[in-house]
Amino acid sequence: MANPILRQKLERGEFIVAPGLHDMIAASVANKVGFDIVYGTGYWLTASSLGLPDAGIATYTQMLDRMATLVRTSQGAVIADADTGYGGLLNVHHTVRGYEAAGVTAIQLEDQEFPKKCGHTPNKRCVPMQDMVDKIKVAAAAREDQENFLIIARTDARASLGVDEAMRRLEAYAEAGADILFFEAPQSEEEMRRACAAFDTPMLANMADGGKTPILPAKVLEEIGFALAIYPSLTSLAAAAAMERALTQLKATGVGPGPDVPLFDFQEFCGLIGFQEVWDFDQRWAR
Repeated sequence: MANPILRQKLERGEFIVAPGLHDMIAASVANKVGFDIVYGTGYWLTASSLGLPDAGIATYTQMLDRMATLVRTSQGAVIADADTGYGGLLNVHHTVRGYEAAGVTAIQLEDQEFPKKCGHTPNKRCVPMQDMVDKIKVAAAAREDQENFLIIARTDARASLGVDEAMRRLEAYAEAGADILFFEAPQSEEEMRRACAAFDTPMLANMADGGKTPILPAKVLEEIGFALAIYPSLTSLAAAAAMERALTQLKATGVGPGPDVPLFDFQEFCGLIGFQEVWDFDQRWAR
């Protein structure tokens, strides 16, 4: 059975903040901070594990492996980015079954053509609306846990086809059985409000730092009408900035960073990733 916490929070009307996680260090820190729902981001998991852009290059098998590892590491329920479903309708069926078996609590599918591109980059193209409707129907039918495993339907139509077409598609995706709607890359608060006012289905806000959508406080997003927000790039950009500062100082001076670049305590980090259990095991069994 999928972790029911996402469904339960949505039913209670509790606004959800889900940080994007790019690797298992980020997952471990999210555990420490106490997030109970997290987002497995395709862009940043691809960047961290393959060193490649989010352009449809990562395969189903590669992403399934990363999502399964994220589920094992995270103490929170995992919302998983599955791009376009990695192919046609049979691929979508296979993807849903695989992700559900891996333990994720929700799967995100989008209506871009394959190979897809990051939602906040140019030159995106969308499939015909009916193609995506069929994918959503297949995904909804494929899941074994019909109650707790949720389907998130994302439209990227705003960039190439306009807001009106994006609204038309979201309506069709809700009717097809999507549990959560994802309006990708709205360019103003007005567009965000329009989308939330149009649908009873829970709406997801994508707070992608550096992207096309205004970054708004969680309280404002909730007031607008969103049910949850993901922050796909926050941990990755924060980590990259800290690493750049530390490495720049090392290259320039030959020593590690000073007090202006905080370092996580090493002993605490050992505990964070499970070394205490190793030490306890050794103390009991080592000869």
